[in-house]
Amino acid sequence: MSSSIRFGTDGWRAVIGDEFTYDNVRRVADAAGRAWAAEHPGGVVLVGYDTRFEAGSFAAAASEVLASHGLSVRLSDRYLPTPALCWSVAHTDEAIGGVMLTASHNPSEYLGLKLRMADGGASPVAFTDRIEDLIADRPPVGRGPFATVDLVGPYLDTLRGAVDAEAIRTAGLRVVVDPLFGAGQSYLVGVLRDMGVEVTELHAERNPGFGGLHPEPIPPWTDEARDAVLEGGYHAAFITDGDADRIGAIDENGEFVSPHRIIALLARHLVEDKGASGRIVKTLSTSVVVDRLANRLGLECVTTPVGFKWIYEEMVAGDVLIGGEESGGIGIPSHVRERDGLLMALLLAEMMAQHKMGLAGLVEDLFALTGPMEYGRIDVRLEPAVRDAFVASMPALAPSTIAGLEVGDVIRIDGVKFLLPDDAWLLLRASGTEPLVRIYAEASSAGVVDDLLAAGRALVESPA
Repeated sequence: MSSSIRFGTDGWRAVIGDEFTYDNVRRVADAAGRAWAAEHPGGVVLVGYDTRFEAGSFAAAASEVLASHGLSVRLSDRYLPTPALCWSVAHTDEAIGGVMLTASHNPSEYLGLKLRMADGGASPVAFTDRIEDLIADRPPVGRGPFATVDLVGPYLDTLRGAVDAEAIRTAGLRVVVDPLFGAGQSYLVGVLRDMGVEVTELHAERNPGFGGLHPEPIPPWTDEARDAVLEGGYHAAFITDGDADRIGAIDENGEFVSPHRIIALLARHLVEDKGASGRIVKTLSTSVVVDRLANRLGLECVTTPVGFKWIYEEMVAGDVLIGGEESGGIGIPSHVRERDGLLMALLLAEMMAQHKMGLAGLVEDLFALTGPMEYGRIDVRLEPAVRDAFVASMPALAPSTIAGLEVGDVIRIDGVKFLLPDDAWLLLRASGTEPLVRIYAEASSAGVVDDLLAAGRALVESPA
């Protein structure tokens, strides 16, 4: 076979029917099975899948190949969020790892495969490099038996106990939940309703094309949730991505509450309302507001390259309160060393209930402490030759000014990030999951952000 399989920022992803085929899924499962069986003969591996086209069938194909290596394989009896699979791995004593069939926030034509470690966390680069080296040229012929089990119920029970249900029950909250046709559908709604919250759920059916939506909880894909909030007078909307490990929100005024602000809100909630402490970990593309908050709280803030696997490594090192990335993946290691969009939504509801305040007021209160910042991101899809030229040029990019602002320091740990006056910045990096270049910017005003994004696009499209 000619297909070369490589793991990106989080797992291997490809277009269904193109590179994402049953043969290739079996090749990856065979490599993972050999690696796990060599270190943990007969160990338990949990397998899950999201709502994408044929995801359950691909998961079954992976399960029988894993089982052929003498592993005890347990496949979820229904679609589930990635955090449910991760939590189940972490809380199954004999589990040595997990496999999740999902393409997360990628467009509907994609499917992918994520590998999880014994603690439920993302597989580190050293492990995925090893898996890549073990992938055979041809699919395996071995097949083995596997069990089908409930990996959802115990996880949902844990979510119910993770927040102050009575405070939420007495707050009279009315919210919109939008799983964007993804694996969070029915689950978050059920937990909220159990706590007495009035909920309207959008996009809550199996639709392999995602109804034309891109299952990522950022505008414009959050617009229908915004409209529902405004038309129905709801207090908030919580939006999760294709596998429900990411979150975005809409406040009572219809304004998008970005993951940057959610990370800061929840860090403050954990410290001031729940008495927790520890390091705050954020990726390179995440707001400086998080750094400012950490400073105000007297906590260390650590910055990593983009990708939750880097946050996971900090969690393994210990003393992490919360970790988050600008794309909406936020995790609390005391729950599991992985992102969990459902838990973050419940914590936001708890914060609103305990403070008797909407998200708009909570953000305003946060900015009174840290000062406001505005943020923007654009994704540029380029012809392969142009993209390759840009990537090749990145190490040498060193403009003295960008959009009229003097460049201070330059960070090159993941793409190239230019630090500008008054905590403004511009980041250019190639995506690790899609064939495009992402441009990120933050500044004290939306107008400056727009100028920086335009300048970034010019650098990307004309690197010379």
